[in-house]
Amino acid sequence: MADSTRDRKRIRGLVELVVTVAVAVGLALLVQAFLVKPYRIPSTSMVPTLEKGQRILIDRLATHPGVGDIVVFHPPSGADDEFGAQCADPQQGPGHPQPCERPSRRASSQTFVKRVVGLPGDTLEIRQGDVYRNGVKELGSYIQPCTDPSACTFSQKIIVPEGDYYMMGDNRGDSDDSRYWGPVPQSSILGAAFFTYWPPSRIGTL
Repeated sequence: MADSTRDRKRIRGLVELVVTVAVAVGLALLVQAFLVKPYRIPSTSMVPTLEKGQRILIDRLATHPGVGDIVVFHPPSGADDEFGAQCADPQQGPGHPQPCERPSRRASSQTFVKRVVGLPGDTLEIRQGDVYRNGVKELGSYIQPCTDPSACTFSQKIIVPEGDYYMMGDNRGDSDDSRYWGPVPQSSILGAAFFTYWPPSRIGTL
């Protein structure tokens, strides 16, 4: 009788452990799917703010970012072109006086990390890599200037379409961003970065 009671207790304890682990794993998956998700920085386009290989956490609920926010998103499919980034308007983007104002209609499967420099309806002008938003120059210690300012200058202004956001890397001379493939629809934004946890020397909020 005593052995039977001990066996039932062991089985009950094992069942409780399995249920506890299952609930913990389920909660972790739910948090990652809907609240917080980790990402690894794939390039040097966000230097000096984020180094290649650095790891960040994003808030999955922050899909309507503000100017200055660092966001993770799927760029327009023009970012995938094997011959270089492509704007939906062939008269805009690389080699033209106007930065890309009209993105390709499909989203890429790639995941990019950039900073928001323009909101829906904003008028933007880009001179030597600096953004003039509605006539006011962007200021920030995070900006890595262009080594060749002429390559980062677009003499003509654009207006960010409603529902879209304009993204640029902090490393203005080495960033594949909205200047070349256009603004990003709100529906393609995965979340805003709020914390960096690797490497240990750079742990902190963003």
